[in-house]
Amino acid sequence: MQDILVAVSWGDIARNYFQKSPSWLYHKMNGIDGNGKPTNFTPEETETLKGALCDLSARIRKCAET
Repeated sequence: MQDILVAVSWGDIARNYFQKSPSWLYHKMNGIDGNGKPTNFTPEETETLKGALCDLSARIRKCAET
């Protein structure tokens, strides 16, 4: 995700798709939770993130085409 890291509002994705805080998502993406312990996305969270990015890409494409 390095190529889109600064172009995406991860805080909005955290709030709108996960109903979590932006820091929760940043910790997940960095692989370390708020207590410094290793963490990863669950399979369900991975699917939610995939859906969020696909939704965002569709919204951007729609905007570009209009």
